[in-house]
Amino acid sequence: MTSGPMTSGVAASGGATSGATTSGAAKGTRRRGPLRWLPLAPATILLLLFLGGPICYCVYIAFTDMQLTGSASTHFVGFDNFQRAFQDPDFRNAVVLTFVFTVISSIIGQNTLGLVLAALMRRASRGVRTAVGSVVIAAWVVPEIVAGFLLYAFFRREGTLNAVLDWLHLPSQNWLYTLPILAVSFANVWRGTAFSMLVYSAALAEIPKEVTEAAEVDGASGVRRLWYITLPMIRRSIGTNLMLNTLQTLSVFGLIWAMTRGGPGNRSQTLPVFMYDQAFLKALIGYGTAVALLLLLVGALFSAVYLRLLRTEV
Repeated sequence: MTSGPMTSGVAASGGATSGATTSGAAKGTRRRGPLRWLPLAPATILLLLFLGGPICYCVYIAFTDMQLTGSASTHFVGFDNFQRAFQDPDFRNAVVLTFVFTVISSIIGQNTLGLVLAALMRRASRGVRTAVGSVVIAAWVVPEIVAGFLLYAFFRREGTLNAVLDWLHLPSQNWLYTLPILAVSFANVWRGTAFSMLVYSAALAEIPKEVTEAAEVDGASGVRRLWYITLPMIRRSIGTNLMLNTLQTLSVFGLIWAMTRGGPGNRSQTLPVFMYDQAFLKALIGYGTAVALLLLLVGALFSAVYLRLLRTEV
């Protein structure tokens, strides 16, 4: 008869204890909440100081008439630098050449050649895979400025390419003068294809063999298997590779500068080279920084398009 009140008291006591424990745990969690971000504070401060600060300062410079030489005073000019860029025929020429350079060397060249190499190396022997992979990756790890001088020696009038053409009794020419944008595009393909090859090699390795074997049994040709099976299954890898390659190609400077310096004239002057020319050679820091922001906007537009394509279809 007495067990009821005692049980009730114990239950009440246990409930109170449990409630107190839960309340204490909640308070402890609330206390630890802000503290869990404390280890990130040094990195956040460094990013704001050395990355966020310079970016904000560059945005400010783009709206001024700052110069490296000449006038010592700097004035706020609003959107004059951007208006000047859109009215400048050299800027429009740089935009067109940047688009050509990106499409030829990144979207078509590196992307396609990387996929072809990755597909062929899957069927090659171990020795062939090792040899081809070593050569392609060696071109990728070479510093950009070194690659520029190597390709300059290859394409110049007395270079390797013309020596081979002369030996074959084929017409030769000064490629860096007649076709400069194609020469630097080829150089960028030669240097950057390794990244695409590695991405596609990893993506192709994830495709189940049963799927391709079933397609072969059904009589699908190699082209049909590639179009209807392989490409759809690596669609996200293609989009990621295109986005990374495009952003890298938009910022290529050292390769072009070492080979042509944007010349002859301005026939290979992409936006990074044009920006450098305006900001440091002509000392127009404000105008050059405005061009840099426009280049950043172009990269953001490409990224938005690729991210849109990467979204999973409903």
